Amino acid sequence: MYEIDSSGLILVARQTQPALAPPAIETAPEGALVAAVLRGDQDAFGRLYALYSPMVHGILLARVPWSEVDDLVQDVFLLALRRLNTLRDASAFGGWLAMIARNRAMDFYRRRRETEELSEDLTQDRQSAARSEAEADAARALESILELPEAYRETLILRLVEGMTGPEIAERTGLTAASVRVNLHRGMKLLREKLGVEAQV
Repeated sequence: MYEIDSSGLILVARQTQPALAPPAIETAPEGALVAAVLRGDQDAFGRLYALYSPMVHGILLARVPWSEVDDLVQDVFLLALRRLNTLRDASAFGGWLAMIARNRAMDFYRRRRETEELSEDLTQDRQSAARSEAEADAARALESILELPEAYRETLILRLVEGMTGPEIAERTGLTAASVRVNLHRGMKLLREKLGVEAQV
């Protein structure tokens, strides 16, 4: 039985008899998505990707050259998909994924030492010529952020580049809200000093 209230919502009438099955335990949306992915639901993985790709992008951007970030984001999610069955607590997905991203950034530098690459000067010259003035300013700001200590660097990039709020950063990375606030406050103070401008979070 159901009825429609004044706002147009459908309300289910309360049952007078006890339910046959016990009520399902509520899980976080991420936990439900992880469970769906483990059952083979590709759409659920796409939703996890949409929720967490800004965080992964920001973590990598804080650690590796920007030209490598997009490919590494894909690597992180492929690795996470392969290892998803090893995740013990689905509600810890964000922190687990953040750790994979940080480890993948470290692997990038280990593997980079093993291969010979083009001179950075050559690629930077081409990139500099193609950038507009706004892009050049953004690049300088990003360089300044990348010179900060790691804890501030990651949090600032998630906030300023990826556009995540403090609570979103805490929720997705597994950091406490207090840690995020401290990192943002101290990081912004250092960044203002480096840039010589007033910036706001």
